[in-house]
Amino acid sequence: MPEGDTVWNTARTLERALAGEVLTGSDFRVPRLATTDLTGWTVAESASRGKHLLLRLTKDDAKPLTLHSHLRMDGAWRTFQAGERWAGRPAHLIRVVLRTAKSVAVGYHLHDVTLIPTNDEKSFLSYLGPDLLGDDWDPAEATRRIAEHPDETIAAALLDQRNLAGVGNLYKSETLFLRGLWPWTPVAQVHDLTKVVELAQKLVASNRGRWTQTTTGSLRRGETNYVYGRRAQPCRRCGTAISKAEQDERVTYWCPRCQSKT
Repeated sequence: MPEGDTVWNTARTLERALAGEVLTGSDFRVPRLATTDLTGWTVAESASRGKHLLLRLTKDDAKPLTLHSHLRMDGAWRTFQAGERWAGRPAHLIRVVLRTAKSVAVGYHLHDVTLIPTNDEKSFLSYLGPDLLGDDWDPAEATRRIAEHPDETIAAALLDQRNLAGVGNLYKSETLFLRGLWPWTPVAQVHDLTKVVELAQKLVASNRGRWTQTTTGSLRRGETNYVYGRRAQPCRRCGTAISKAEQDERVTYWCPRCQSKT
C-alpha cells in the first residue's frame, strides 16, 4: 500500500517528467472529468500532502488549477518518454493520461481524481493532520489530535489521517513493534504518545527518495521489516512467530511476545 514516502517519491517522479512542460494532450477516464481538456496548460509543480498527490497547473491569465489524485491501496503513476511503450499495468486500469512534447504520465487505478482551483487546496485538504514529510510537520499537534480520542486503539489512531498524514499499515505495524505496543492498546494507556508520533515520522522520512521501504536499516530482500509482511516468521528479537490480524478492516502485524497485551 502506498504510504507517505511512496506518495512523496511519486510526486518527485512526476516533477522530473512534467514540471515546466506544456501539456500537449490529456485523457481522463473518469466520469466527472471525461470531457476535460488540459491541452495548453503548464505543469508548474508536483507536490504531495500526506497520501494525496497534487499537480499544479497554470495557463496565461486563467486561475491556477490543481489535479488531485489519491493512490489508496493500488493506485500508481508511471512516466514514459514520448513514443515509449507503456508497460507495467493493464490498459483497462488507466484513469489519467497527461502528455507533453517529451514525456507521458499515466495514472493507473487512481482514486478521487479531482480538478480544483489551486487556491482551494488548503480548504480541500483541511481535515488532514500534520504531514509527516511536509513543512507543517508538528509532533505536538499530531500528539494533541491523537490524545483527543483516548478510547481509540493506538493502531487506529496512527492510521487516522486527521491525526497525522502519511502513515499506512506498514509504518503503523513497524512503529508499534519498535515501541513495544500491543496494537489494540487504547490511546489513554499509551505511555509517551509523542515518542510514538516522532518514531513514525522518523521511519517514513528515512525512506524518502528511495522505493525500497526499510525499517530495519537493511535493503536486502527479506530483511527490510521487523513484523510487516512476516506472518508466522520468527520475530527478529525473540523468535516468537509473528501474528497477523484484521483490525478495523485493516491488516496489522505484531509480535505476541514483544508486544504483549499486558
